[in-house]
Amino acid sequence: MRFHPYEIALCGYSGSGKTTLIAAIVRHLSPKFTIGYYKHGCHRFEIDRQGKDSWTIKEAGALTVMISDPEKKAFVTQEKAPFSNIERHAFSELDILLVEGLKEIPLPKLLLVDKERKIIDLLTNGSLTNVAALIVPDNPESYQVQSTQHVTFPVLHRDNIADIAAFIERFLLTRSSRECHLNGLVLAGGRSQRMGHDKALIAYHSENQLQHTATLLREQCHEVFISCREEQTETYRQFGTPLITDRYLGIGPMGGLLSAQQYQPEAAWIVAACDMPFLDNTTLAQLSVERNPFRFATAFRSPESGALEPLFACYEPKTRSHLLQQHGEGKNSLAAFLNEARIKELTPQKSHVLQNVNDAEQGRKGFS
Repeated sequence: MRFHPYEIALCGYSGSGKTTLIAAIVRHLSPKFTIGYYKHGCHRFEIDRQGKDSWTIKEAGALTVMISDPEKKAFVTQEKAPFSNIERHAFSELDILLVEGLKEIPLPKLLLVDKERKIIDLLTNGSLTNVAALIVPDNPESYQVQSTQHVTFPVLHRDNIADIAAFIERFLLTRSSRECHLNGLVLAGGRSQRMGHDKALIAYHSENQLQHTATLLREQCHEVFISCREEQTETYRQFGTPLITDRYLGIGPMGGLLSAQQYQPEAAWIVAACDMPFLDNTTLAQLSVERNPFRFATAFRSPESGALEPLFACYEPKTRSHLLQQHGEGKNSLAAFLNEARIKELTPQKSHVLQNVNDAEQGRKGFS
């Protein structure tokens, strides 16, 4: 699940109407999601004619050829590895990938049942695995199919596109919540140069900011960690929250997030800077409840500055590969990532809740 987009396959015998059904599903889902389509298992196909420039260069020995016009792009590659980096990159910006065919790999599958029900034999004898539901051409109530593990499958009529689309969305979200834990990360690795002393240890509440922020995150998160530099561990260990020390040094908050993603790549991470004393349970619950796992991240746009807030946001697992690529290119700004990526934006209920405290003057004022 860490790679994303969320993938689900539609499988069935040739002539079972897979392409027609997928087209109907795409029409239903595309107003809400960005959808990719991957047709696998063709006997042979060509997207260019003999004699065209791209065909000529491919025949000359180029492994991969890409063509484009102002409205679209296409590439042809002779790389034979399944789900290569090229394919992953081509689909990585999307929310959902619908795969036609590919019965042999462990993707969740919607199984299109033929009128003779022959494909059900492959299901009951264990030849087909990871089946999520059956799509049938007649009365769903006439099907009571169990897997070899005695699991009864949901059955949907192939003409009820709304139900099939809703099942796909519900299935992927349920799988995400089951397999992708929501963790919390207190960002405390800054050097507090403007404050003049460690702002994580200032107490605006009954606990210092380090403990207070961790306590807030525990209300919504499976596990909570403190992100810090190696030299801070001796001080922070006393507060009892597990520490994740920076593995990516000198690049600011992105280094803390990448270090956490390296520790648990399958998790989604709510990051919260330790210098936001006005954060509250209401705002944290809003982020958790309204989070969109299909997007790269969910973040608030500040009503005061008009900017997205990168240091109180939820980053999904699929952000990791993009952040690593940006880091490799010397781009280490989480704010820039949020501005460029497909994310869900939220508006906080209180305008001041995202305010951070970065200097001694603000620190003295606190909650006075």
